[in-house]
Amino acid sequence: MQHFQTHLHDEEGTAALGAAMARALAPGLTIYLHGDLGAGKTALTRAMLHAAGHAGHVKSPTYTLAEPYAVLLGGRQVEVIHFDLYRLAGPEEFLDAGFREYFNENTVCVIEWPEKAAGVLPAPDIEVHLSISGDGRDIELQGLSEQGCQCLDRLKFAPNL
Repeated sequence: MQHFQTHLHDEEGTAALGAAMARALAPGLTIYLHGDLGAGKTALTRAMLHAAGHAGHVKSPTYTLAEPYAVLLGGRQVEVIHFDLYRLAGPEEFLDAGFREYFNENTVCVIEWPEKAAGVLPAPDIEVHLSISGDGRDIELQGLSEQGCQCLDRLKFAPNL
């Protein structure tokens, strides 16, 4: 298991980590984002998407549950699906929506509130845990698969201390 942990002092730190993660992403990754409301899950995802080349607005998919974005990763057109499962009533809703078809070798799936679809979601390659700490955030990334560990190996990030 590959592991990365740091403290992000402000919103700029979150944006910088998101940009660094975008440079390390590869198609086929499944990323779970854990954290309380306001911990920075959407801010981190927004920074990843913008750094990967999405120029438009990135909204939280709280009401739509999923938002697709076309980006370039390593010169290859890839779809990133941003899920926010906060409003999901249960795992069956995830299955009924047909979301499992998005999980394949050509997409990157980033899931906020994955516990809402526990038991039906594909296993994560990377788990991200965010928590508010003072004026900033503590963040921990864990690579849980070979592909997830390779992604974290490529991660080049040094927080401004």
